[in-house]
Amino acid sequence: MRPALHITLGLLLAATFLNSACRSGAQSKTRAAAVAAPVAEPRWADEDRDGIPDRAELRVYGDRENFRRWFTAIAEAQFYRASGAWNEEQRDCAGLVRFAWRESLRTHDRAWFQKMGAEYEPLAPDVRAYTLERGPLRERLFRTSFGTFEETDLTGETFSEYADARTLKEFNCEFVSRERAQALPGDLLFFHQPWVQKYPYHVMIFMGAAREAAEGASDWVVYHTGASPRDVGEVRKARLSTLERHPDRRWRPLVNNRNFLGFYRLKILN
Repeated sequence: MRPALHITLGLLLAATFLNSACRSGAQSKTRAAAVAAPVAEPRWADEDRDGIPDRAELRVYGDRENFRRWFTAIAEAQFYRASGAWNEEQRDCAGLVRFAWRESLRTHDRAWFQKMGAEYEPLAPDVRAYTLERGPLRERLFRTSFGTFEETDLTGETFSEYADARTLKEFNCEFVSRERAQALPGDLLFFHQPWVQKYPYHVMIFMGAAREAAEGASDWVVYHTGASPRDVGEVRKARLSTLERHPDRRWRPLVNNRNFLGFYRLKILN
């Protein structure tokens, strides 16, 4: 081999080695950077612009169904025996919704069953999207004003641990129908009695088929009557077909009753 050709081949081999080493080094640095980079926080968003952060909504069918089963069962259980975990000062129609909602999102472990009472039993898997204890809103589940969600809402008074019946209807639910055929278990029924100054709105929980004493029917509701000057009220369980014949027409869940506002669905389920 000629000396000049030998030198040229040597230079080419050296350059090839250096380029390969540089590429390998760059790839290693890229992999290292990817490993070292912090995991980005989930982005807060409200794609459907309903005021509830997407991270608080149950977007998987299984989660929605499991929530419905817990929600309706916990509410129904209060008819037979009010749990000691339900604050007596919050026992009214909206309080029943708040209590069942919260307890449906908790981790249903041994400690939870001990807290709730001996009559409670496992009936569905837990919601997988989040638990109340580690959820995006924690105990402040209830929106209290109109508007789309902004991350600054998390630190203000936009979300609260408390919501009366009107607040549940206006900011935490969406209208479904005034027809019973469109309702799903876990939907809410609202009534409005404008002459009642303190609490003109009333809410019931539609269960569909009850877990206890169902009578083969699928039109059950459960609700708290609310306190009155005479007593503290009570939880009642009834069929819509019975309420449709209520002696006071204002409480009949019928399309032609202007005091019946219809069936509404929790925004986290819609």
